Formats: sequence, structure tokens, C-alpha cells
Amino acid sequence: MGANEAFIDPHVRPREYLTFRLGGEEYGIDILRVQEIRSYEAPTRIANAPPHIKGVVNLRGVIVPIVDLRIRFATAQCEYNDFTVVVVLHVAGRVVGAVVDAVSDVLEIAPDSIRSAPEMNSVVDAGCIVGLANIAERMLILLDIEKLMADPAMGLTD
Repeated sequence: MGANEAFIDPHVRPREYLTFRLGGEEYGIDILRVQEIRSYEAPTRIANAPPHIKGVVNLRGVIVPIVDLRIRFATAQCEYNDFTVVVVLHVAGRVVGAVVDAVSDVLEIAPDSIRSAPEMNSVVDAGCIVGLANIAERMLILLDIEKLMADPAMGLTD
């Protein structure tokens, strides 16, 4: 290997992330956690559920809780329009729907392109943030969606 060649570890491969918008921010989650993307339909409300849990829908015989990540992340506006979608996720052995403003695309991101997020107070536990990535002048906040959905503050676990 020449002096100018970079060493690339064959065991550290880029991962694919589904990117989506919540308010003015762009987030990414591991594409392997995504089951499907559906247009938003009003769920059946569950009494006494936290405000960010919009209710449940019947998805081919499976009752799926619907979490509005925009409310959970305290974004300024939560309009339900033609761009609003539900990302159906398979996390922690269950199916959960996450409402987002819009899905952007699927990006391949190398681990060495991900930077640690700075420590700060946030509505999201810092342990749920994988890191930050700059992709073509876009700042992506990469989430560990499994940890996020398992967080007791999400209200999905006992």
C-alpha cells in the first residue's frame, strides 16, 4: 500500500439510513429498522395516552401504536398534510409507527463520517443519538431508533 492510500477496514462498512424531516431538522435512522412507509391516516385514540402517542392503527391484523415524533421532539408545528407520513418500524420485537413531516431519501453513510453529538440538554436522551453527519451541506442527526422507542419517556413500555 502506498503512502497516500488510506487504509479501509473491510469490516467497517457504510450503513444505510432513511432520512426524514421533523420541523426544520433532518434525522436519519437505520434502514434495517424500517418495515414500510405509509401515508398518514388518523389513528384510533387511546384514552389517557401521552400527547405524542396519537393512538393505534390496524396494519394487516397487527395493532400498531402511532407515535408523533414531532410532538415528542417539541417541533414548532405539527401539520397533517399530504407530505406527512408514518414510518413503520420494527424495533424491540414489536411494530411501531412514527409520524414525521416528510421522508427525504436513503443515504449510505460511512462510520468515519459520523461525529459525536455535543452534550446538551435536549428532549431526546443523548444515548438515543448515534451522532451527526454532514452530507452535501446537510446536517443529519442520526438516531438509535430502537433506544428511542424503548426510552421510558416514550410511553411504549411498561
